[in-house]
Amino acid sequence: MAATTKDSRLNLRLRAADDELIRHAAAQTGQSVSDFLTASAVERAHEVLADQHSFVLDEATWDEFVTLLDAPVRPDPRLGELFSRPQRITR
Repeated sequence: MAATTKDSRLNLRLRAADDELIRHAAAQTGQSVSDFLTASAVERAHEVLADQHSFVLDEATWDEFVTLLDAPVRPDPRLGELFSRPQRITR
């Protein structure tokens, strides 16, 4: 695996018990604390961001979702009223 240059730094403060736990877990995986925290944080960041862009549905829920998407649009008089209002431009 090609080595990459680490050119950014992140400092944080944490409780002593959390520090001990993280150090112990890093040691158990054979990683440095820095590598352990980076890998853990990057994995969690991917999970959080993926949750914002994609989701997984079982087959029955997917079928229901597609049915709702394919259904004709139901007019909403409140939207008609909203879009008929004159636009107010503020600066």
